[in-house]
Amino acid sequence: MPSEEFESAAASFKRVGQDAVTHARRVAGNAKARSQRRRSENAELLKRSGRGVKSGDPTPGALRAAAERFRRARGLAVPAVPDPVPSLPQPPARPPRSGDEDEDFSQMRIMKRDQ
Repeated sequence: MPSEEFESAAASFKRVGQDAVTHARRVAGNAKARSQRRRSENAELLKRSGRGVKSGDPTPGALRAAAERFRRARGLAVPAVPDPVPSLPQPPARPPRSGDEDEDFSQMRIMKRDQ
């Protein structure tokens, strides 16, 4: 009888292990499918929003709305959208330096100049 109990326990252990592997594969497959679906949704949003938007440009409305839906669906905070900051004018280019300002002030140049 102890031999039968051992075989029964071994068979039960094997069955539980197989069930765990089957479950893990199913969960991984579902996660992969969900990830692929999200990627295709994101790709579609990028197409509709105009891919290649410059980094300084404000976020397009379609992307902003999708981000808000995503956050609300998961119970996350949706921050208020700040008003766009007007771009600052660029400072004028500095004129090139001339005279002593351009010289090399290493010790050798200073010593030679004094002679």
